[in-house]
Amino acid sequence: MVDRSSPPPRPPLSAASLTLRLAGIAVVVAAVAGAFAYVNGTLDPQRLTPKKLINVLEANNGVHPGFRRNHSKGVCVIGHFESSLEARSYSTAQVFNEARTPVVGRFALGSGNPNAPDSAAPIRSMALRFTQANGQQWRTGMNSMPVFPVDTPEAFYQLQKAQSPDPATGKPDPKAVSAFFASHPQAAPFLAWIKTAKPSASYVTENYNSVNAFYLVNAAGQRQAVRWNMVPLVQDAPGGTVPEGNDFLEKDLIERIAAGPLRWQLNITLANPGDPVNDASKAWPEGRKVLNAGTLVLEKAQPQLNGECRDINYDPLVLPAGIEGSDDPLLATRSAAYANSYLRRTSEVSQLPAAKQEAQQ
Repeated sequence: MVDRSSPPPRPPLSAASLTLRLAGIAVVVAAVAGAFAYVNGTLDPQRLTPKKLINVLEANNGVHPGFRRNHSKGVCVIGHFESSLEARSYSTAQVFNEARTPVVGRFALGSGNPNAPDSAAPIRSMALRFTQANGQQWRTGMNSMPVFPVDTPEAFYQLQKAQSPDPATGKPDPKAVSAFFASHPQAAPFLAWIKTAKPSASYVTENYNSVNAFYLVNAAGQRQAVRWNMVPLVQDAPGGTVPEGNDFLEKDLIERIAAGPLRWQLNITLANPGDPVNDASKAWPEGRKVLNAGTLVLEKAQPQLNGECRDINYDPLVLPAGIEGSDDPLLATRSAAYANSYLRRTSEVSQLPAAKQEAQQ
């Protein structure tokens, strides 16, 4: 039986201690960001840089100090992962070889505006940090979409530029967006999905997909290309409607988790030879072998402004031994862009609403 009672809340941090805490974390991330920024072209002005990419997201969504530059509106969750041991012959990672691994996660809306209504975008995301007993971490960010719109960082940047507001109207130019998709046929699978995708009424009933490919590595050094997704173990009855209001997703999550733990099954899909492992815009064919790697169990929700997930950069290339990134160029870009976003928002911590309230107390 699971103890569903909540532990005493953490005492609020003073503004000074909060700034020091985040500054210490930022030093470590700065070093990592430097490495990924180098391989991602920061030192070459002719190539796309993390700064350039985050700048266009800010241009499209506005600047909201202290918040992530994308997937800004979210909620923290705490729980653990129960391994089925089914993936242990493919990977030496402890998360697949130990019975239980603690998890700190975050659900979020697919928008760069923390004040956006929950019905503003059909995409929901789940980010997780698994902390193994040996201290190594696995961080993963998954989305409800099955494929990514484009296959390269440059194409993603051009998509953001096409969606930038026209100074004359304050809104994106539909012709620019149409022209972009007309010149990027790799977006067809994503467009087919988005045409029928509807904003869900709950984070809890969504499937979440890694989209990018990775490798599992076993004790013999054998590498197996994989993608993974989280599948909810409980589904609502069909025909439900999206509630009115701006913040129904967090409210729904808090109500459901108060009633008992929430569970997802981690499915790991094994690529066949010839399946694309460096192109997130392409789905793998049906019929691939799927491992039931275990169960994610979420037991507690926390506000994102003072919850445990606030200080975590869910960099998809923070991986334990036994899991490796593929050569998908979007992975290095995500890593570098997340670091740039992280450094910006942690430097703005004094502007967060919670920090202001603490400073006044």
